[in-house]
Amino acid sequence: MKLLVVSDIHGSSFYAKKIKEIIEKEKPKGIILLGDLYYHGPRNPLTKEYNPQEVAKILNEYKEKILAVKGNCDAEVDQMISDFRLENNITLSANGLNMYFTHGHKINIDKMPKDYKNIDLLCYGHFHESFIKEKDGVLCVNPGSIALPKGESTNSYCLIDDRTVYIKDVEGNILEQAQIKKHK
Repeated sequence: MKLLVVSDIHGSSFYAKKIKEIIEKEKPKGIILLGDLYYHGPRNPLTKEYNPQEVAKILNEYKEKILAVKGNCDAEVDQMISDFRLENNITLSANGLNMYFTHGHKINIDKMPKDYKNIDLLCYGHFHESFIKEKDGVLCVNPGSIALPKGESTNSYCLIDDRTVYIKDVEGNILEQAQIKKHK
């Protein structure tokens, strides 16, 4: 199963349109949103073409494919404009793997989930910096922010295709990749 994972849109209609282009190009079976969909947050500048209503309109076009987690900048009102639910965390079994998706402000590589020994992949956003790292037999992936990258990161997303995870820039160039292994 091919999954597109996107994090930290922060209300950018410019990058929501990029997501649409990525979906058309990558043709994922499912889309996982890792939170911070609409609001830019008090510590962040306004994103390029800041328009949360337009972002909601674009995302809602894919409501049948979307699973989403709630980020620290997402509020109850955000659920009101979304045609899909915002969950605290998502667990998913696909491709023979157990995957855990969250925003990252509570659970991340430094604060692993309690049942991490049953997880093959931990995927989260929040920090706006992309990486793939292994910790205690779990592949930890941060797709970075599609709209507000920080540090050395660029605007990016993640693609999970069978047992391979890729971090790509918005043009589709592979920045990092790794094989997901079954946790022992």
